Amino acid sequence: MNDERWQLAAQALAAVNVTAHPNNEPVTITGTADGFRCIGVGTDAAVFQAEKFPEYAFKVYAEGKSDKLEAEAAVYRQIGDSAYFSTCYGRDERMLVLKFEQGPTLFDCLLQGIFVPEQAIADVETAREYIRGIGLNPRDIHLKNILLQNGRAKLLDVSEYIQPGNDFRWEHLKKAYVEYYPIIDGKPVPFWLLDTIRKWYHQWNRYSATFEEFMRIVSKQLNYRK
Repeated sequence: MNDERWQLAAQALAAVNVTAHPNNEPVTITGTADGFRCIGVGTDAAVFQAEKFPEYAFKVYAEGKSDKLEAEAAVYRQIGDSAYFSTCYGRDERMLVLKFEQGPTLFDCLLQGIFVPEQAIADVETAREYIRGIGLNPRDIHLKNILLQNGRAKLLDVSEYIQPGNDFRWEHLKKAYVEYYPIIDGKPVPFWLLDTIRKWYHQWNRYSATFEEFMRIVSKQLNYRK
């Protein structure tokens, strides 16, 4: 992406403000930019696409999240060229310019009843092995950070790969897929239920419950919706 186009994009998005919130809630957006649309919202940033150059995604971080921006930029430099990850083309003080990646997230797949094949799960495992092989730590891998592209997986949001420790989010997600995904069987899951499960997940370990106990509660809700 040449400097002129980059500067135009940055100037156009200057009127857009992204605000983070506590308790792992999604960011909120104020302000608009002509020719841009929001294509994704996370807990640290929002992602925008421009009509004039749709091949790029502009990830604008919330105020106070510059550490996440720095970390993600550094991780993308270390990842280099990989079929399992996107490409970072550039950055400024509050955004990254990434390659736009087609496809629904696994969260969208559950909402829309799109079947998630075992190959996608295997791809995430391979991507995690690659990340470990270059000296990073694959973590913060969840439904909204995995895209499904023609039956294959591509991972987004690599900002936590420099942090130590295992948050077990992927291990729990994989276990849920193996043991409970057949309950869904490609049927759409209501947003309110997925959002409720998300909130439960961030609270369950505070009450000394095991993951198995947590999933039994979730499976009852899924069976109720069948």
